Amino acid sequence: MTTEELRESLLSAPKNGYVGMTAEQKDAMNAYCKRYAAFMDAAKTEREATAWAVAEAEKNGFVPFVPGMSVKAGDKIYYNNRDKAIALAVIGTESLDKGANICAAHVDSPRLDLKPNPLYEDSEVTYFKTHYYGGIKKYQWTAIELAIHGVVCRKDGTRVDVVIGEDVNDPIVMVSDLLPHLAADQMQKTASQVIAGEQLNVILGTEPIEGEGADLVKLNIMKLLNEKYGITEDDFQSAELCIVPAGKCREAGLDRSLLSAYGHDDRVCSYAELEALFTIDTPTKTAVCILADKEEIGSVGVTGMQSAYFEHFMGGLCDAQGVKLEDCFANSFCLSADVSNAFDPNFPEVSERRNNSRLNYGVSICKYTGSRGKGGASDASAEAMAHIRKTFNEAGVKWQIAELGKVDQGGGGTVAAYMANRNIVTVDAGVPVLSMHAPLELVSKLDCYHTMLACKAVYLA
Repeated sequence: MTTEELRESLLSAPKNGYVGMTAEQKDAMNAYCKRYAAFMDAAKTEREATAWAVAEAEKNGFVPFVPGMSVKAGDKIYYNNRDKAIALAVIGTESLDKGANICAAHVDSPRLDLKPNPLYEDSEVTYFKTHYYGGIKKYQWTAIELAIHGVVCRKDGTRVDVVIGEDVNDPIVMVSDLLPHLAADQMQKTASQVIAGEQLNVILGTEPIEGEGADLVKLNIMKLLNEKYGITEDDFQSAELCIVPAGKCREAGLDRSLLSAYGHDDRVCSYAELEALFTIDTPTKTAVCILADKEEIGSVGVTGMQSAYFEHFMGGLCDAQGVKLEDCFANSFCLSADVSNAFDPNFPEVSERRNNSRLNYGVSICKYTGSRGKGGASDASAEAMAHIRKTFNEAGVKWQIAELGKVDQGGGGTVAAYMANRNIVTVDAGVPVLSMHAPLELVSKLDCYHTMLACKAVYLA
C-alpha cells in the first residue's frame, strides 16, 4: 500500500461541505433556509416559537396530549407546556419499553426583560427599566434598533399579545449610548463595565401630553399603550415583555452563504427538529421533539428542561402502552440539539483549531460541554459517540467534532446534562455560530440544513 493510500485509509481529512455538493442539494438547502428564515421572523420569543410550533403541528395532523389517552403506531401528539415550551411525539411501531429517539433544543434566547415596575420618566424622557436575561455583552445592546415582544395579563384576567417595532410602520425603541466626545472616563472601564445593567433603559418617548403636573411624557406613553392594548401601569406587574433586536432574518455575505438573525441560539436547532419531525413517516422507535424554555438561565422553572413536564408527557404515553417510564428512559437516545461556537479567524486565540467547529463543515458534535475541567459537563460515552457517527454516516449527514474553545478559556452548557440525569444516553450536536449571544448571530446555510438532516436521522435510527 502506498503512502497516499495509507494516508487516505488511516488519517482524518475533513472537507468543506460545499465540496461535491450537487445543484439539487444546494436547491434543497436554500429552500430549507427560506423556511427557517420565515420561522425566525415569526418567533423571536419562546412564546412565539411555541405558538408557531403548535399551529404547524396541528396542520401536520398532531393532536393535543390528554392524560389517559390511547396511542397507537403513527399517532402524532403534542403537549403545549404553558405556551412557553412544547413536546411532540410520533408514536413508533415498537413499544416504548424499547425506548424513544429524542431531539431536545431550547427556544429562549438572551434578551432584555422588563422589570415588574418598568415605566418611569426622567428629565422629560420616558423609559422602560430592564433586567437582562441570559449571558450578554451589555454594551452590544445600546444604539441598535429594538422591538417589544410579549404578553400582558390585565387586571380582569384577559391576556393581550404585544409586538411593537417589527412592522415597517411601527416605531422602534432604543437604549442610548454615550457620545465619544465625552466618553473619556467610560473608555477606561473594562468591557463588562462600559454599560451597567441598570443603564439598559429603553427610550419610549419625549412628547408630553397636554396639561399640568408631573410625568406628562410618561402619561402620554401610557395613554398610547392603553388605547392600543387596554392596559394600565399596574398591569406591567403581570406581564412578560421582552426587548429584542428589531428586523428580519437576512442572508449575509456577498455569496449569500450565511444567515444573520437574532436568536439562532437555539432556534436554529429547534426549527431543524420540528421540520424533521413533520416530514417523517411512522418510525420504528417513537420519535420525540422537545423545545424547552429557560436554558439560558439554567433550564429552571416549570417550562425548563429540569421541570417534570417531560416526565408528565412521556409518562402518559408509556401508561397508554403499559410501559414503565424508567424502562423507556433507560433504552432511549437523546440528541441535545444546541449550537457550538464556530472558529472565528478574528479571535483565534480562544480556540484550539483541531477541536473547534468550522462554518460549512456540517452539524457539530460535542462529546462534552462544561467549563475548564469539564465542570457541569454531560460527557458522552464512546458507545454513544459511535452510535451518532454511524447514524449520521448512514444518512449522509455532514458532521464534525467540536468543543467550546480552549480548555481554560471558559465554557458553557446545554440541556444535555438534564436529559442524561434522567438515565437517557445523550450526545450534544448542533449548528456552529459566529457572534453567539450577540444581538445578531451568524450561521452557515449548509450547517443549518445538515442539522435538520441530522435530527431526521436520529428520529429514524
